[in-house]
Order: sequence, then structure tokens, then C-alpha cells
Amino acid sequence: MPLSIASLLAESALRRPAQTAVICETTTVSYGQLWDQAKRYAAVLREHGVGPGDRVGMLMPNVPQFPMTYYGALALGAVVVPIHSLLKAEEIGFVLADAEVSVLVCAAPLLAEGAPGAKLADVALLALLDGGDPGVERLDLLAQAAEPIGSYVQREASDDAVFLYTSGTTGKPKGAVMSHLNMLMNAQLSATNIIEIAADDVVLAVLPLFHSFGQTCVMNASFVNGATLVMMPRFDGGRALALMVEHQVTLFEGVPTMYIGLLEAARTDPRRPPLRNATSGGASLPATVIEAFRDVFGVDIYEGYGLSETAPVATFNQRVYGRRAGTVGCAIWGVDVEVARPEIEEAIELLPVGELGEIVIRGHNVMSRYHNRPEATAAAIVDGWFRSGDLGTKDADGFVTIVDRKKDMVLRGGFNVYPREVEEVLLRHPAIAQAAVIAVPDDHYGEEVCAVVIRTAEGVEATEDEIIAWARERMAAYKYPRLVRFVDVMPLGPSGKVLKRELAARYASRSA
Repeated sequence: MPLSIASLLAESALRRPAQTAVICETTTVSYGQLWDQAKRYAAVLREHGVGPGDRVGMLMPNVPQFPMTYYGALALGAVVVPIHSLLKAEEIGFVLADAEVSVLVCAAPLLAEGAPGAKLADVALLALLDGGDPGVERLDLLAQAAEPIGSYVQREASDDAVFLYTSGTTGKPKGAVMSHLNMLMNAQLSATNIIEIAADDVVLAVLPLFHSFGQTCVMNASFVNGATLVMMPRFDGGRALALMVEHQVTLFEGVPTMYIGLLEAARTDPRRPPLRNATSGGASLPATVIEAFRDVFGVDIYEGYGLSETAPVATFNQRVYGRRAGTVGCAIWGVDVEVARPEIEEAIELLPVGELGEIVIRGHNVMSRYHNRPEATAAAIVDGWFRSGDLGTKDADGFVTIVDRKKDMVLRGGFNVYPREVEEVLLRHPAIAQAAVIAVPDDHYGEEVCAVVIRTAEGVEATEDEIIAWARERMAAYKYPRLVRFVDVMPLGPSGKVLKRELAARYASRSA
């Protein structure tokens, strides 16, 4: 069946050419202009040897040139490989070589790492934006004089479209290979019956577009019906709130750390945008944040769940099923989400309703494979189900609750401690603004519960002993943290998720 992600932009440009597609600082781009630029970018890439099936690396922040490059490459039938903008040269080189990229398109501010990364992988380089090396050809300047291609190349639904590199929690990053069907279905469903994005919506695009959440649920889903994206290259709570007010943003999509940042900004800025919807994913959202956001901004936050390997949405609190706080909703249309025995690795044995186990997923959203990783693919996709590595439950009505990452669980003295549960309690302490619970090796119990916390802006003082005593009163003896470590900032991944593996490495000993 012929299919192309490029059709998302092409169709909206045809139906609403004058509608504003992207706003970024002082730049405004209509749908007609965006599609024209994408076709010009495609023409330049074609002159540089890019054709159907070739891989185009993309190293850039949230700027209008991102969709121009993304849809331009896809219009040629090429495969896009978005790269985390904070990677170093060797890491970039690894992704480029692993994905067998033909050309890297790199924004000028990222050339310091992108250029040597491309050299390491022996990959051709094109730059974007001012301020780069004058010796590197500029894709955006070449596009100004290029004749745009006629239209997009049709691909088959199962053809490779996007490589989404995982964050490498168990070693080197792996490229999850997504098809046109994977990505298009997720975008279409996000726009219609998941997030429900209309043509008159204004969406803040602060989630990084190189990540699956921002790419599918913000950019691609917004372009389905012709909504407007207000691009923000890097999140800052105060600036985000100001942009939302200035551009009358109606829909915000973010991760928990962003919602916390907005709430902090709202303490000193009384202005409020006309939000009608807010969506969270990437990590569990504390109930205290949901309650506070409703009080301050007047809207509920709807949680969903997914992974890069599932395009990314697998479940969501959808209008058709109703919303159930504390859950990540029900499986989206055409997708099955169940709970399986986590200890059985070679087969999928589903558990009865309500029992705790590993979340498994099958449907149109599941990747085809990990690129050049047959063993990893075989371990991840078993009996037709994708093993998520997340622990959770599913109730009789189909609502899924995520308890924690299988790898994040703390095993203390033979008892399972789920960090999310402990974090929810800790966040009710007036001195704690953010909490991440990790396992620390312990000679007696095997692992000990350690809470890494950020203090509230009000500066409410609380010592380690006071927090431990407070937690002990509210949690079972095996659950409450025996260790508390204070930090000013949390290490964050590309989607804004707290990198617990970095915290675990930092505090690997009780004395750290």
C-alpha cells in the first residue's frame, strides 16, 4: 500500500496554504511556504545523492528548518535519522555509522560536535543557519536557488521511514526502525481521538523534535489538521509561560519536569494562556503536580504512555473511555496492551486482570526491528508482542497503571520497592519540589532506597534526617528512603525524563 509521512505536510499545504504552520521567535512560516521549502530542501539533498532508502541524519534544535529537512528528506523517499542535540562528537559518529547515514544536516550552533562526528563516520555534511564554518555548504542557502521537486515519492506502508535511537540505558544506543505506517497512524490518531488537535489550535513545540514524543505528538500530529506550532528551542519555565501568553497557546504537551517548571514560573507571573488541553508523557506525573496545575492553569493534565519503539503512543486517557487519574489510560485504536509475566523471557505468558507484570504491546505502532541488532530485536519482540521493560497493571475496564521500570525497581531485603510510589509520597513534603528514587548497593539488604531531591523555591528547610523521619511515618518499613541526597538540578534525557541511571552511578555508595 503506497504511503508517505510527507503527505501530512503536503495535504495541509494544499488545504490551508495561508495558515500559519510555524512561529519561531520573529519568524512566521505558512503551510504553503513550509511545504515549498521542504521541496526545495529535497531538491538540494537529491543533488547530493540522496534517494529512496538513503538515510539522512538531522542534528538541530526546534527551529523551522527541522520540519523543512524532515519532510524534504521523506519527500525523496529517504529515511530520517534525528540525533539528540546534546551528544558529543564520538556519540554522534556512532549513530551516523550505526545507521549508515549518507549525509548529516547540522545546525550551525551544533557544528562543534556535529562536524567531527560526521568526519569520524566519514559522512557528508551540510549546514543550516548563520554562524557556522564557511567551508561547509549551507542547505538552507542552496535551497533558495533550487527548483522545488514536483511532489513526494510514494513509499510502501512497511518501508523504513525514521530511525529513533534509544537513550542506551543498557549500553550503546539502538536504532528503532519505524515504518511510514507506524508514524502516520500514531500522528493521525494523536490528532483525532488521542490528543485531539484542531486547525485553530496553537501548540507550544518545546518537546525536542528529535525525540519521538515531540516528533509524533507535537509536530506530525499538529500538521495533520493544520494547527500552528510555536517553536521553543530549549525549555525554560518563565520563557515558556511568556510565549504561551503571547501567542495564545491552547495546547501544551510536555514531560513532568516541564509542568513543574511552569508551576514555578506561575508563582511570579500572574498571566495565564487560554489552555484547553494539557498532555503529559515520558515519565510518571506526580498527583501533586496534576492537582496544582489544575488549580493554577484551570485544565487537567491527560497522561499517556509509550516508547520510542511504539511510535510512541500505546495508551492514553481518551475521551471515549473517560479519564482515570493515576493511570495512563487505555490502549489506543488498533493496539493491544496487556500484562505478562516478567520473569519468563523466551515467551509471553499473559497475567489475569489486576496482576502486576511487564507491559507488553502489539499493533500498528510497534517498530519493525532494531537496526542491525537481530538479537536485541528477538529479545524485545516475543510471540508478536513488544516487551516494554515497564511494570504495571491493567484493570477490568482496560485502564493501565505504570508502576515503574523493571530496571528501576529497588529490591530491598527481598521486598520490591517501586520508586514511583515512594516519589508520590515524598512530593507531598513542603520542602521537596522534585524527587527521584534510586537503588544504592547495600551489604546487608542488597539494595537500599535513596531519594534524590530538589528543594522547593520557597526554601523550606528540611534535613536528611527530618525527611527520612517524615517518610517513615507514611510508608511501610521496607519502602521509605534511608538515604536522602540534595541536588540543584536533575540530569535529564532528551525528552526531559530524569536519568536515574546517572543518579545511580553518582550515588553508587552510601557515602557518596
